[in-house]
Amino acid sequence: MNLLLASNSPRRKELLTQLGYQFDIVMIDVDESYPSDLKPDEIAEYVSAKKAKAFDVNENELLLTSDTIVALDQKILLKPKDENEAFEMIKSLSGKVHQVYTAFTIKTVDSEISKTSKTDVEFSEISDEEINFYIKNYKPFDKAGSYGIQEWLGMTKIKNIFGSFYSVMGLPVDLVYEELKKLGCFPKNFLN
Repeated sequence: MNLLLASNSPRRKELLTQLGYQFDIVMIDVDESYPSDLKPDEIAEYVSAKKAKAFDVNENELLLTSDTIVALDQKILLKPKDENEAFEMIKSLSGKVHQVYTAFTIKTVDSEISKTSKTDVEFSEISDEEINFYIKNYKPFDKAGSYGIQEWLGMTKIKNIFGSFYSVMGLPVDLVYEELKKLGCFPKNFLN
């Protein structure tokens, strides 16, 4: 089976590569809006499935799409538009627990499955100087919630995590692996 990853995210590419899969990147240009009545735990799966529906797979192809949503007190924190928005988002996460929902969809000619992984992340207090340092040096404008768990802010300020570290990074690799395995898609040289 030819695995197709529909993502621009370097983190998703890295995680799928570390799992041992060979894959091709495909681009899906889709409006990522969602109905306003969806709850935070439903949004990522809705958007991931929407991406999959916009792409036609062929026989012997598996398409993997994904989406990540960060929520604090039921409020969605998307990718920041600028430094000010990034600062405000990180400031709002300081000393609090928030949720990260990462969903994925696997689509074949015959089937489509979507799943969501939820992770609770607790930050310790973050000073204004630390926020400014992080934004200036790591430019988290491509990340929901304005931070990467694998970067400086995550390394220095995440106090507790309940759930999947990799899901916060962008892909719940344990769940993805299990679903790919069910479809007979294994890492390179796995069955040799």
